[in-house]
Amino acid sequence: MTDIADHTGSETVPTPRNPGAARPGLILAFLCVAGFMTFLDVSIVNVALPTIEHDLGISESFLQYVVTAYGTVLGGFLLLGGRLADTFGRRRLLRTGLVVFAAASLLAGVSQGPTTLIAARALQGLGSAFIAPAALSLLTNTFAEGPERNRALGVWGAISGIASVAGVILGGLFTEGPGWRWIFFINVPIGLAAAVLAPLVVPESRAGTPRRTFDTAGAVTLTAGLVLLIYTLGQTIDTGWASARTLGSLAVAGALLVAFVLIERRAAAPLIPLGIFRRRVLRGANIVAVLLFGTLVTLFFFASLFMQLVLDYSPVQAGLAYVPLAVIVSVGAGIASKLVTKVAARPVLVAGLALTASGMLMLWQLPADGSYAGDVLPAFLTAGLGLGMSFVPVQIAAFAGVDKTESGLAAGLINTSQEAGGALGVAVAATIAFRRTRDLEEWAHGDPALEQAARTSVFHEAFLIGAGFAMVAIAVALLLPSMRASSVKN
Repeated sequence: MTDIADHTGSETVPTPRNPGAARPGLILAFLCVAGFMTFLDVSIVNVALPTIEHDLGISESFLQYVVTAYGTVLGGFLLLGGRLADTFGRRRLLRTGLVVFAAASLLAGVSQGPTTLIAARALQGLGSAFIAPAALSLLTNTFAEGPERNRALGVWGAISGIASVAGVILGGLFTEGPGWRWIFFINVPIGLAAAVLAPLVVPESRAGTPRRTFDTAGAVTLTAGLVLLIYTLGQTIDTGWASARTLGSLAVAGALLVAFVLIERRAAAPLIPLGIFRRRVLRGANIVAVLLFGTLVTLFFFASLFMQLVLDYSPVQAGLAYVPLAVIVSVGAGIASKLVTKVAARPVLVAGLALTASGMLMLWQLPADGSYAGDVLPAFLTAGLGLGMSFVPVQIAAFAGVDKTESGLAAGLINTSQEAGGALGVAVAATIAFRRTRDLEEWAHGDPALEQAARTSVFHEAFLIGAGFAMVAIAVALLLPSMRASSVKN
């Protein structure tokens, strides 16, 4: 089996032979199932949001925290999860994360108020922070760098996109069927079953020199800074940007993030060795991932609300509306997986981002009385093809030139960028778009037609912001070197 080492540079201790070790396809399938769960829960609540808002009495501006609590905690603890996996065993941490995720899903399903639900979503994020880096590190160490790893990462990249789209489809089906609580209950048997089966499929691996020192302070300050930043952005809808509360919270969030950087510079075992950002490809790939997933989550959050609150779709109609998007994301990922082995990854990425931005601009122009076939579907197909084409080269760029000793760190970084990017993206879009809601409602004076026009205007602004994220990502991608499928060291 492939030797696995931690990013400290220590050698790997040989692990016992495992039935799954000789079957890389089986390992890949199992790890993709685990990854699918974590990506799924980024988006599965989106279609259910109007129903959850009604059942639990959550305000529209507060709804974003049901989405961002998960992504923020996940993004904040992913790197620590990667360190723990390297030390205590990647399979062991994978199993731990699956159990935590299942328990948190049960808590979310039985929650009777917004506080419990948001806390459970945060705990789900913690479980996912154990699952994702362990699974991706196992994947990159199972497959050698080159075409073999590129194909595996292509599958992983496709899974991340497909799961995000499948989430909104399943969210609609469960909400309309047994109820929105089942979007959480379904995770319980799957997570527990995967935890039980893991030893039969996945070989254990850990660093040869176990590390017992962890940068807990770094993980806490990073997560606290992100949580406070996202919370403050959401609160500006009610408090405004110039209030003492907003300015004070932003100052504290900034101080926490600066403290994180200082901790990393001095820590004996930093969560993020800052020197890794000298690698231009890795740095650029992570910036693009932040912007790409900011676009993705913004699309799902606001398209779900638009279809139900403006186009008057039922939850199941809104969920099924995403089926073509799920299919085209898969098609785009398949196209990209083949193209990156023949041409440089950068033009594939730029083309994918351009299509994504075009799809968001089409949603920006979506009329309040638009039809699915003539208005929604073309936008979904365009954006979905672009998203699928973007996921694969971003994953490849994130691992280009990264050897086995740094695979856990690289896995943690790209997952952190994706999840934190999604949470920050929807927080920024919601903050800017919803800030005019109260003024527009006063302007409408209770007139249903004017209220509908006001709501449409808010959602249109959010789609334009999402398109802006993709356009900035294009600019960053154009600065990347012309990457081939072979290793890139700088």
